[in-house]
Amino acid sequence: MATVLTGCGAATPRSSVRVPSDLIPLFQEAATVYGVLTAAQLAGQARVESKFNRLAVSAAGARGLMQFLPETWKQFGIDGNADGMANPLDPADAIPSAAHYEAHLADVVQKLPGDRVSLILAAYNAGPQAVRDAGGVPDFGETRAYVAKVHSWASRFNDQL
Repeated sequence: MATVLTGCGAATPRSSVRVPSDLIPLFQEAATVYGVLTAAQLAGQARVESKFNRLAVSAAGARGLMQFLPETWKQFGIDGNADGMANPLDPADAIPSAAHYEAHLADVVQKLPGDRVSLILAAYNAGPQAVRDAGGVPDFGETRAYVAKVHSWASRFNDQL
């Protein structure tokens, strides 16, 4: 059985990793509203992006559960919970914002050959221009691994979502 290291260094069986219950309705609603990725695929993406850490900040400056770069957030961040502020650190904003951005990416990659979801995930990870330039999922190790990991986690989360 594969294990996943947690922040404190303890190993957790991969099969026991679950989507946090408070996030499930957010993934389900975003999937329903935008209709691009399933709730399980969005949850898989959040797992790969941040391990469901709402306060994650990458070395590149990507923030929150869905790891938005500031420029992407400026363009696609929405106030998902209608509290008057679009905040990438708030899952109620970040999850629908990711689904909104992926609806845009679906339009960008629609004429490219290949699996639509994989193309969208690759564009989320490597940028839409890299996917267009490659004519599909670019041959970047990080991007190919990212797409595979999201698919793998999504399959694990299907029963929960």
